[in-house]
Amino acid sequence: MKVLGAGSTVIMTECTGLQFVSPFAFESMQKVDVVRLSSLSDPELRLLLPCLVRMALCAPADQSQSWAQDKKLILRLLSGVEAVNSIVALLSVDFHALEQDASKEQQLRHKLGGGSGESILVSQLQHGLTLEFEHSDSPRRLRLVLSELLAIMNKVSESNGEFFFKSSELFESPVYLEEAADVLCILQAELPSLLPIVDVAEALLHVRNGAWFLCLLVANVPDSFNEVCRGLIKNGERQDEESLGGRRRTDALRFLCKMNPSQALKVRGMVVEECHLPGLGVALTLDHTKNEACEDGVSDLVCFVSGLLLGTNAKVRTWFGTFIRNGQQRKRETSSSVLWQMRRQLLLELMGILPTVRSTRIVEEADVELEPNVSVYSGLKEEHVVKASALLRLYCALMGIAGLKPTEEEAEQLLQLMTSRPPATPAGVRFVSLSFCMLLAFSTLVSTPEQEQLMVVWLSWMIKEEAYFESTSGVSASFGEMLLLVAMYFHSNQLSAIIDLVCSTLGMKIVIKPSSLSRMKTIFTQEIFTEQVVTAHAVRVPVTSNLSANITGFLPIHCIYQLLRSRSFTKHKVSIKGDSIHLNQRFSITAQLLVLYYVLSYEEALLANTKTLAAMQRKPKSYSSSLMDQIPIKFLIRQAQGLQQELGGLHSALLRLLATNYPHLCIVDDWICEEEITGTDALLRRMLLTNNAKNHSPKQLQEAFSAVPVSHTQVMQILEHLTLLSASELIPYAEVLTSNMNQLLNSGVPRRILQTVNKLWMVLNTVMPRRLWVMTVNALQPSIKFVRQQKYIQNDLMIDPLIVLRCDQRVHRCPPLMDITLHMLNGYLLASKAYLSAHLKETAEQDRPSQNNVIGLVGQTDAPEVTREELKNALLAAQDSAAVQILLEICLPTEEEKAKGVNPDSLLRSTQSVIATSTPNKGMEEGEDNFLCNLREVQCLICCLLHQMYIADPNIAKLVHFQGYPCELLPLTVAGIPSMHICLDFIPELIAQPELEKQIFAIQLLSHLCIQYALPKSLSVARLAVNVMGTLLTVLTQAKRYAFFMPTLPSLVSFCRAFPPLYEDIMSLLIQIGQVCASDVATQTRDIDPIITRLQQIKEKPSGWSEICKDPFLKNGSRDTGSMDPDVQLCHCIESTIIEIINMSVGGI
Repeated sequence: MKVLGAGSTVIMTECTGLQFVSPFAFESMQKVDVVRLSSLSDPELRLLLPCLVRMALCAPADQSQSWAQDKKLILRLLSGVEAVNSIVALLSVDFHALEQDASKEQQLRHKLGGGSGESILVSQLQHGLTLEFEHSDSPRRLRLVLSELLAIMNKVSESNGEFFFKSSELFESPVYLEEAADVLCILQAELPSLLPIVDVAEALLHVRNGAWFLCLLVANVPDSFNEVCRGLIKNGERQDEESLGGRRRTDALRFLCKMNPSQALKVRGMVVEECHLPGLGVALTLDHTKNEACEDGVSDLVCFVSGLLLGTNAKVRTWFGTFIRNGQQRKRETSSSVLWQMRRQLLLELMGILPTVRSTRIVEEADVELEPNVSVYSGLKEEHVVKASALLRLYCALMGIAGLKPTEEEAEQLLQLMTSRPPATPAGVRFVSLSFCMLLAFSTLVSTPEQEQLMVVWLSWMIKEEAYFESTSGVSASFGEMLLLVAMYFHSNQLSAIIDLVCSTLGMKIVIKPSSLSRMKTIFTQEIFTEQVVTAHAVRVPVTSNLSANITGFLPIHCIYQLLRSRSFTKHKVSIKGDSIHLNQRFSITAQLLVLYYVLSYEEALLANTKTLAAMQRKPKSYSSSLMDQIPIKFLIRQAQGLQQELGGLHSALLRLLATNYPHLCIVDDWICEEEITGTDALLRRMLLTNNAKNHSPKQLQEAFSAVPVSHTQVMQILEHLTLLSASELIPYAEVLTSNMNQLLNSGVPRRILQTVNKLWMVLNTVMPRRLWVMTVNALQPSIKFVRQQKYIQNDLMIDPLIVLRCDQRVHRCPPLMDITLHMLNGYLLASKAYLSAHLKETAEQDRPSQNNVIGLVGQTDAPEVTREELKNALLAAQDSAAVQILLEICLPTEEEKAKGVNPDSLLRSTQSVIATSTPNKGMEEGEDNFLCNLREVQCLICCLLHQMYIADPNIAKLVHFQGYPCELLPLTVAGIPSMHICLDFIPELIAQPELEKQIFAIQLLSHLCIQYALPKSLSVARLAVNVMGTLLTVLTQAKRYAFFMPTLPSLVSFCRAFPPLYEDIMSLLIQIGQVCASDVATQTRDIDPIITRLQQIKEKPSGWSEICKDPFLKNGSRDTGSMDPDVQLCHCIESTIIEIINMSVGGI
């Protein structure tokens, strides 16, 4: 029999000479292949008799004809075997009675304790178990084995995981092992509930020959293989090499896997999943490696151990690392140890791929140079490079993560492998990088002067061969850059950076003490790379082609960046040519993005350190605004968005700089528009692209625009074709498109042309917004005869964004062009904020108080900066509020529109009128008049922009409403701007203002808000307004009373409509106002008294309102409407207000 090896000494001794079930026999049983079973030898067939006899005698569930034939073959196979008769006798026993006696015995043992010698199954043993078994018949044999097995199982359950070894004659006598195994298999098959197979397997580990019995048991129940293995692993020790029980469990499972080798790797997976029995996992891998040995490829052992230590599961990594550490602490490092065998196998694999074995005697460098074509260093074979790299990473993980301490032999062979010279392939570059990092991480591998000299020669070879490797292998990031970078880090004493670099290259986090790098530092800084050599060498490093995040390793840019940081070029006066650092890839998007990132970062750093630079009396140059205007920032950012995978974190870093310095290029609407332009719809439109669309030139578009007064067909056709082009393809048409926008303002231009121009403009806005905005603003200026139009530049528009609104007045009634104008206005308002903030930082030193003027108190030095910040905020607030006021003014209908009957309250009241109209046709007509007009569309666009501005800065809303605007616009703003509800926060403050106009505006605004937002907060503010009106009634003069209450009384109707609980308070207020007015009219008391009387009746008896409403005077208007007395007019206004409230409350809201 073949010896298993590690930890198998005990079991191998006790199982010597026993016949195990072969893999062929087990597979035959699994598949019930009768033909293969008939080819088994008698000793092999003897082990499977219990299952075969049960198959032949028991009634099958399969009633097919094929099974009937197979059953006949099984009977024929068993007919010549003598042992079958004894198994048939075993199956003839009354198992029900046997199970009842077994249950009683278990109850008795539980009652009396496990140590009790009483037994119901077996009573009055005359001799030892072996003699009793020999002289007994089948029923008694079953009882003997069952009693012994239950005793062991009970002891296992009571042992609390502590391993014990049970001596039992039945399982030790070589004469009766087969008969005992037959009885065991029959008992488990017939009494599965009493004897679960996993519990039986666990009990067999505690007796002699337990592994043999276990294999026979599973072979006769082949479907239970995975269940038994999982149970044994789950109940196993976390570290199996530590105890006898762990080693016995490991060996038993190895025997099972030898019997069923196809499931060995699955069992290994269970080991890793449960984090138990690490020695078993390694042992199974060793068995598999020997069976599946391959010389060139990476072995399964290397893959398995690397996966455990370098995988993402920290629990598995810690578990296996503990196995390695504990294995080293034991003194029994002999061939019986799984760890020893694993290390031996890895060393054999390492030595198997080494070049010709070399001595550590180093040939003088001069001798090597004499004959360059002859080298004493044998190269690593190309087919072995990948395996060598895998072995290096594995040893790094074993030593750095698992704490493996290499022996002298292992260290010698590892150093030989690391200093070997691979072929110039990408894998070879990777191998050299790993070897170099391993030398840095584990400098203890180099212990003798000879080994140190070997390492120095190898490093020198790296320096010489890097250019050849890079050119031949085609890998952009060669080991030369990493070597250079390490040298620079050593010179600047950045040992932590070297450790990070090593860990990054090896792909694992290992602990490296900085003190361990001291010898390597000396070698690098004094023997190989002096600082001047490093700097001079860096200038000759070639530019990386097609630079992207997908390039692994270390690049020239890393080295140049480090040298620039340490100012090495200046320190050693190394001349840098223009093409050395300059990225000469003119059309590389990566290079352009890096330059953009550098420029933006430089400008941001300059602004952030203005005060520090001013204190140092230094003023570095900054990039001019004209240069920044020429950089296609948005175009580059859009390109970067599609290359995020290749650019790594560059795209997100650029976005951060853009949001800080160019907020007008980060408008949310623009990003949404970009998604639409680059989405599926755009792809489908591109599929419709024809050659005609590509052939239209900007000159043809200009000619088509020139013909617009005569014909619209040609320009419409060209514009529709242009919509199929991408944003970058549209750039040549931008100037023609914008310069002709003024022509589109003439009457008679089809709406479709305007909408198409708007669409093309929005597409161009995704790639060239700043230049496009300037061209558009200049194109939409009002055309005045004999007056030369001013050509604005980007800087003018950022200083004064309101220039955008000084466009041709016809734009205000052209929705597609007004949409463009509002988009530009929003962008320039944001740009102005960034511009002023940057300007404030740039000129901060101007307000630094000079030493001659410092007379003030301590602590006042920051006053100028605070003042300038406040002035900037005040300017921005005034700028924003002015823009809002101009936009609100645009919403008002012109005199010409009023003459045509356009309702100024177009948004709110038109909606109400359409809903309230009883005749459907009439409603449609009114809807068309009020909704389907340019003014209405412009109002909607303006309301959307104001909503965004209010949400972005609620203080703008507060400032605008404190300034006030025409009350005719209140229905429009409240209904059209969703964020108007924020006004409820400051209306109490607005009502408290001393100016009467502001108080009136606040109450009118509140009345519309209450209708739109009937919230508890609105109710409390409305109640406050009613109370304020009552207070003002007592303090206002007659003239002011008339001026205040005439415009605010209609608001009370809205309060009642929104909040019926205010009815009583409002009615009392109206009666009070009427009484005050009546008392002030001495000459018209008789005329006024009836009104007061009616008001009192209405308050006391609201049900009588119908009789009052029948009064012809009320129907036709107030009886004193012609009176010029303010109090009389106010009284009649009060009466009509009360009637309207009652009508509303009785008729339903």
